[in-house]
Amino acid sequence: MTWDRDRIDRIDRCERFDRLDALRGFAMLWMAAYHFAFNLNFLGLLEPRQDFPQDPLWTAQRTAIVALFLFTAGAGQALAMAAGQSSARFWTRWAQIAGCALLVSLATLLVLPQSWISFGVLHGIALMLLLVRVTAPLGPWLWPLGLAALLLPLLVQHPFFDTRWTNWVGLVTHKPVTVDYVPLLPWLGLMLWGMAVGQWLLARRHALLAGALPGALAPLAALGRWPLSFYMLHQPLLIGAILTWVWLAA
Repeated sequence: MTWDRDRIDRIDRCERFDRLDALRGFAMLWMAAYHFAFNLNFLGLLEPRQDFPQDPLWTAQRTAIVALFLFTAGAGQALAMAAGQSSARFWTRWAQIAGCALLVSLATLLVLPQSWISFGVLHGIALMLLLVRVTAPLGPWLWPLGLAALLLPLLVQHPFFDTRWTNWVGLVTHKPVTVDYVPLLPWLGLMLWGMAVGQWLLARRHALLAGALPGALAPLAALGRWPLSFYMLHQPLLIGAILTWVWLAA
């Protein structure tokens, strides 16, 4: 397979890929709907009461939402690198993600000390972004590398990785007690595949990425450009709205 790196390198820095933004925006709204149901259940307002960690319906939704987020993050990195994103801009964005991950850990440690988030989706994205940037030049080899990342946790588990200090790798023998857990493996595979798809589309099917978006989906694309802000704000706003509603209805 040939890989048209020159064509990828000539992407206009000002070009907007609304279709990818809209896909990310869809994932964000799906996440908010999931968390709305989770909050209602956690507060005892959802009848019948759901077992989110065990119910296949809810676990499948969470898996799909996280997968979509990581896939679009990988594709977004392909676009950013093709547009010549500067190191300063990348590291600024990375610091924002890592800083928000730290805030999430601190907040959940205070509110949910028994199940606080030591390595959730933001922690995972921060680490995976570094690895995806390093492996981006592999081009088509990102596909088998991503497959290996997806399969390795099915083949290798060890108690060494069951602690708070090591479970970020993902080779655990059992899922840790935490409200959010997105370890490096297998989830890195989805971001690697997102990078691979982004590179392939830029080189061979550029119009699929840069094509026009129906006007009705424009708000979704606009929302999709603010994933970090949305992620950090939506839960406090949802919980605040639910508690306000309960207080007014009392």
